[in-house]
Amino acid sequence: MTELTLEMLAPILRAAWSRDTCDPHDLPVWTPANPSRGQCGVTALVVQELLGGELLLGEVLVGGVKVGHHWWNRLPVGRDVDLTAGQFRPEEIVTGAVPYPAPTAGPRRITAQWQLFRGRVMAALADQERSGTLISERGR
Repeated sequence: MTELTLEMLAPILRAAWSRDTCDPHDLPVWTPANPSRGQCGVTALVVQELLGGELLLGEVLVGGVKVGHHWWNRLPVGRDVDLTAGQFRPEEIVTGAVPYPAPTAGPRRITAQWQLFRGRVMAALADQERSGTLISERGR
């Protein structure tokens, strides 16, 4: 896969989101109606692995009080991409964008979720590669 793009990858990532790939911190508020809730860490790590760039870390504030962290990506072309931005309620505000080094051995706190999510994404990419779907989309 030499030409994988964000546009090709995004639907695969979204299809891999589920309750069992959610950050444990967000499990109480995860629902199928808001599948991106708690998926920022696993999603940002896989995007960075496949497309390069930097991980970005911000804080989630409610009423000016920090209630959590949020992860997204800065692609090599300098474009910031947040595929899980839709998870937030109106009162939740994300601030900051601090570049953060990718963990060399994978994440510590969400290892099981990341391994499951990454496995789903890689399997879907392999299936599309075998079926020729990725190749035909590259030629568009």
